[in-house]
Amino acid sequence: QLQLVESGGGLVQPGGSLRLSCAASGFTLKGYYVGWFHQAPGKEREGVSCISSSGGSLNYADSVKGRFTISRDSAKNTVDLQMKRLRPEDKAFYYCAVRFGLGGRYCRPSDYDNWGQGAQVVVSS
Repeated sequence: QLQLVESGGGLVQPGGSLRLSCAASGFTLKGYYVGWFHQAPGKEREGVSCISSSGGSLNYADSVKGRFTISRDSAKNTVDLQMKRLRPEDKAFYYCAVRFGLGGRYCRPSDYDNWGQGAQVVVSS
């Protein structure tokens, strides 16, 4: 069974950091585009950051550039999202997803096929 599981969410104060991890089971993430997306209440799901199959191409939303870093850990079969200098507006559910097949570099939710259940991130003092 192909499955993605996010971990690492939680409550953090503004300016703090969290590291989200997307773990795959039943398949290897290597060779596919993987993305992180977020969805705030009442809003559409948006791309946060995506990483190419080789890890050589990274895509970040303007709102997170310079604060978030996406990376692969092939040994663990995970794709992580390091989030620093978190802001209240970063509060959302964060999902990872995989693009099977070509494409995925534009980090659009509609381009991704297999999704995790999500991890909640709350940024509040």
